[in-house]
Amino acid sequence: MATSILLSSSFSPIPGCPKFTFTSKLNRTVKPINSYSNKGFLKTTQLVPTRCSTKCRRIFVLGESDTGVSKDVLVGEDSANFELAKQKISSWIYFTGVLGVVLFILDVVWLDNSTGFGKVLIDSVSGVSDSPEVVMLLLTLIFAIVHSGLASLRDPGEKLIGERAFRVLFAGTSLPLAVSTIVYFINHRYDGVQLWQLQNAPWLHHLLWVTNFISFFFLYPSTFNLLEVAAVDKPKMHLWESGIMRITRHPQLVGQVMWCIAHTIWIGNSVAVAASVGLIGHHLFGAWNGDRRLKIRYGEAFEIVKSRTSVVPFAAILDGRQKLPKDYYKEFIRLPYLAITGLTLGAYFAHPLMQAASLRLHW
Repeated sequence: MATSILLSSSFSPIPGCPKFTFTSKLNRTVKPINSYSNKGFLKTTQLVPTRCSTKCRRIFVLGESDTGVSKDVLVGEDSANFELAKQKISSWIYFTGVLGVVLFILDVVWLDNSTGFGKVLIDSVSGVSDSPEVVMLLLTLIFAIVHSGLASLRDPGEKLIGERAFRVLFAGTSLPLAVSTIVYFINHRYDGVQLWQLQNAPWLHHLLWVTNFISFFFLYPSTFNLLEVAAVDKPKMHLWESGIMRITRHPQLVGQVMWCIAHTIWIGNSVAVAASVGLIGHHLFGAWNGDRRLKIRYGEAFEIVKSRTSVVPFAAILDGRQKLPKDYYKEFIRLPYLAITGLTLGAYFAHPLMQAASLRLHW
């Protein structure tokens, strides 16, 4: 069950670089947000301060996307970009320590049946109905309300308690609920009414396996920024534009739909259908809510990115609104995607271990 929870860094301007403000003919000021170090994308339509280094070069939006900004100039950020030279060993040591502490707390406070509240939640929701489909939908709804609700409160929340503190609150609340929903699905995936049985089809497993595998490459780019996810680095709200975003502006939604279709076809019962309906519904709302929040944060810069991208995969490419660079494939030859490949394969072969661990919770 691919349910992303967390989120994400651009270069800071170098002291001494001049700042620019441009106003469109409609008297709207556009805030520059992009930092991009790939010379292949530095076009003549960009305005580059002469005293800035390459890493300080920014794209300044002149006005409407059809008049002031070339289609091959990035307004948003370069997604999944990972530069090993910029990594600090101390930050990753800190991240490892934070991860260990989080997993320990999660086990004691939530997973352990003798000390945690996870079983209490499952028992409470299960008391509402004897139907596993209803329980599955309710657990998904609870997670969706908390997750999307806190995401909607991010701006005022960060102003009130700071970016790192809000990230800890967001993750500390969403993660246990996500784990409970996943564990319940694993333990009850073969309950309910069997609607169809296609597992004997010799070709089906391979087709669905490939579909599921590809779905994980649609992970939202912000989840690649692990140091921000763990609040080791200061979390930021990013406006991504390259990589998977060229195919779809909401890759997490697309990946979740692919995952749900593959698992629902394979399992073929009412519990799988209920889980898929809940997850897809939550991600559809998340796509709308994400666009709303980015528009509030970035204004016309987001409108330009929106005009070049699409929710439906490949739609913007096919109708000419998205122009792929000749070296587009290079946007995927990056360490985060290599890591996703390894983790996805590992998760597949670890299915028996995950199922055994879920059964031990007796949810």
